[in-house]
Amino acid sequence: MSSVTVWFIRCAMIYFLIAILLGLHMTVAGPVYPVMPIHVHFNLLGWMSMMVFGVGYHILPRFSGKPLWSERLSYVQLWTANIGLIGMAAGWVVKSSGVGTSVLVIFSVVEALSVLFFVINMMKTIKIAPAPAPKPAAVPIKK
Repeated sequence: MSSVTVWFIRCAMIYFLIAILLGLHMTVAGPVYPVMPIHVHFNLLGWMSMMVFGVGYHILPRFSGKPLWSERLSYVQLWTANIGLIGMAAGWVVKSSGVGTSVLVIFSVVEALSVLFFVINMMKTIKIAPAPAPKPAAVPIKK
């Protein structure tokens, strides 16, 4: 596996563990704000999306028979996805303190950009190959 694939899968498992711990906390304390939206985002964007990105980077180039369009963009996406998600978690904390939503909005945009980077990278990797040229018709042999 490529290192970006391994890092996405590692991050997914770390976010899954954190989300489970937050879920256990809510089992005792109840659906406490801002823990609940952080728990949800760590599950969906951290655990599920990061796993999809990692598996996608591993499998989709193989299915298309072509190398990944941009290895560099995959690493940029890895960083923006993590920065966006951690920033969103901080944004939920800031929002709960009554300061405002600007931190949450900024990091939500960073997270959205990371998804855009993945989509661009995958679309360029799996783009449809031109159809093979038709075989010439067989010419009958005269005896």
